[in-house]
Amino acid sequence: MICLVCNKGSIDGLTHPGCRGKYTIDGAFAGVSYKRTIKKLIYNFKYKPYLADLRSVLTDLFCESLIQQELFQKALGFSPILVPIPLYSKRLRKRGYNHAKLLTEGLSKKLNLKMVEVLQRTKETKSQFGLTLKERKENIKDAFTLAPNIPAFAKASTFANASADRSAGKANILLVDDILTTGSTLLEAAKMLKKSGVKKVWGLTLARD
Repeated sequence: MICLVCNKGSIDGLTHPGCRGKYTIDGAFAGVSYKRTIKKLIYNFKYKPYLADLRSVLTDLFCESLIQQELFQKALGFSPILVPIPLYSKRLRKRGYNHAKLLTEGLSKKLNLKMVEVLQRTKETKSQFGLTLKERKENIKDAFTLAPNIPAFAKASTFANASADRSAGKANILLVDDILTTGSTLLEAAKMLKKSGVKKVWGLTLARD
């Protein structure tokens, strides 16, 4: 695993102490390596032939690989809320579903964690595939906002009711996506959530490239 801020090795996947900032992500967990069969399954899940039914087998794999990680088990002790990375409306209409949301729904049931779609994607971005780290960061910059039906976290009763300590401002979030490469998407989404008052934000991906 890597520290998503500096993109250098991190044994535990957590953000290096020297890389931490007010709005930086706290770390990331990934289930499996992005290669061979997994790579093919995720491709078919996201692109043509758009096999949405793969969500069941991918969710099972996702969950089983995560619960074997000691640090992830500790994160569960904070009673986090699951938040899927949203798709831009145009891409959502073309695909017919948000793959990250399907994975999040599956994890929500298996891990007995609340899922809330608090983010929306307001910027149409290019695919991150093939872009350099600098291009990825620029591509995803300012791509997320809070969903219009979710107010600031400090006032959001939805989060107050979901968090372990009953305080919206102390909510802990697991951002769910399919693949972790450089972490640019997770960083940008985490920044939006931290600015909204979230205490802790971790990335959570099925695979690590």
